[in-house]
Amino acid sequence: MSKQENMEQDQVMEERPAEELPQEEAPAGETSETPETPGPDAGELDALRKALADKEDQYLRLAAEYDNFRKRSQKEKEGIYQGAKSDAVAAFLPVYDNLDRALKQETADEAYKKGVEMTMAGLKDILSKLGVEEIPALGETFDPALHNAVMHVEDESAGENTVVDVFQAGFKLGDKVIRFAMVKVAN
Repeated sequence: MSKQENMEQDQVMEERPAEELPQEEAPAGETSETPETPGPDAGELDALRKALADKEDQYLRLAAEYDNFRKRSQKEKEGIYQGAKSDAVAAFLPVYDNLDRALKQETADEAYKKGVEMTMAGLKDILSKLGVEEIPALGETFDPALHNAVMHVEDESAGENTVVDVFQAGFKLGDKVIRFAMVKVAN
C-alpha cells in the first residue's frame, strides 16, 4: 500500500460510526468477560498469617540471639584485656613494695633518698594512668572484699572492725581486686 492509500483508509475509518467498526470476536466457547480467579478462603488466609507470624518471630529471635552473641563477645574481649592488664600490674607490685620499704628506711644520703622518691612517684604515675588504684585501708572499716586481716588487736582507742595498720598495700583495677591489702584490725 502506498502512503496515500493508507491515509484514505484512515479517513474512511474515522467517518464510520463506532458501531460499524469491526470488533474482535472472542473464540468460540469463551465469553468476553475475564474469568475471576477464586481468592484464598479464610482457612488458607489464617494459615498464611500464622506462617508469616512464625517467620517474623523466628527472625526476631535470630536478631536477638545475634545481638546477645555480639555483646557477649565484646564483654569477653574486654575481660581478657583487663585480665592481662591486671596480671602485668601484679608482676610489678613487688617492685612497688621494695620501693615503699626503701622510702621508710632512714638514710644520710639525700641524693639516694631523692632518687628512690622519684622512682616511686614515677611508678605511682604509671599505675594511675593504667587505671590502677590503691585500696584505702588505714583508718577504714574492715571490708573482707578489699582487705586481708592477718592480725587482730584489742585497742580501746580504735573503733569496732577498724584497720589500724597496713602491712602491704592493696590495689584494684576498676572493680577487680589485683591484690588485697594486708592489714591489722582492731577489736
